[in-house]
Amino acid sequence: MTEYIKTSIDRRLACLTLDRPRALNALSLDMIRAITDALSAWRADGAIDAVVIRSSMGRAFCAGGDIRYFHGLAHATPSGGSAALEDFFTEEYALNHLIHHYPKPYIALMDGVVMGGGMGISQGSRTQGLRVVTERTKMAMPEVNIGLFPDVGGSYFLPRARGRIGCYLALTGHIIGGPDAVFAGLADALVPFEQHPLLLQELAQAGDAWRATVMRFSTTADSLEAIGNAPLAQHENAIALHFSQPTVQQIMASLERDDSAFAQEALGSMRKRSPTMLAVALRQLERGAELSLADCLRMERGMVRHCFLHGDVVEGIRAAAIDKDDAPHWHPAMLDEVTGEMVESYFAPVWPAAAHPLRHLD
Repeated sequence: MTEYIKTSIDRRLACLTLDRPRALNALSLDMIRAITDALSAWRADGAIDAVVIRSSMGRAFCAGGDIRYFHGLAHATPSGGSAALEDFFTEEYALNHLIHHYPKPYIALMDGVVMGGGMGISQGSRTQGLRVVTERTKMAMPEVNIGLFPDVGGSYFLPRARGRIGCYLALTGHIIGGPDAVFAGLADALVPFEQHPLLLQELAQAGDAWRATVMRFSTTADSLEAIGNAPLAQHENAIALHFSQPTVQQIMASLERDDSAFAQEALGSMRKRSPTMLAVALRQLERGAELSLADCLRMERGMVRHCFLHGDVVEGIRAAAIDKDDAPHWHPAMLDEVTGEMVESYFAPVWPAAAHPLRHLD
């Protein structure tokens, strides 16, 4: 068990605590394996009724994968990858699938930063559990910022968010708060952080009433008012108008015609992103809307291989986290240079179906 994952059991409630504060709980391969091992053991343990995953710190639940680690692995090999990099994504996506299909309630307490890989270990709670945010939550799928695509099941849960909000988040990488996450359908409950210690105490003895217990903490007047005043609610119609356009070019043209601060901020963000990954992410969400989670993860596993072999991600990580110059050199640099063939190449099979590293997912 890695030092960055703490496990504990209080009566019939098991708890996973992410404890890598200097890296905002960014996930390493050892952390993914530790979470997988704990969940696998608790799944068969009749003394455990439910699982909670949380952070040891207030600033972040999980800031995603360790992108500096990715860069080092990819940059050190001529082919842009390594066995460790391959294992990371295979095992991370398998964990995302395990959480989604976990047979016991899995409750994610998403306080602070929840981005990328942090979404992967929390969004599975939508099926058999609850996704709980706070007034301090900062949620995003910012992969497009570094020349990647929204992975960890983003193909599945973003198209299933409210309206076109998932597409808006995928193409801009923008951060939303806890009330917006509930409004968007990316969280189920808003519980103030100061209430979490009491919530955990009550969950430890809640038994089958775990859902009612969480919702009782979430249906306070303050929480309901915050959700009712979610900022995204004011922009839902604009998001639907702009982000329902069929191509990235048409989305950006639609935003250009809207002089509101919201539209111009979205447009400005998209202009900074990898043109190729904008087009790939849009196509990814279109495909994912029609696929099962297992098929989405298999698709993403091939996509991430293509990205590290010939995409913009290594350059994007360099600009964001290594040199920190915020000046990535995207190839191609202009959206008009991105062809349909280039986009579809990211979805080309990497392995025969019988040899796919995630072939066992169902």
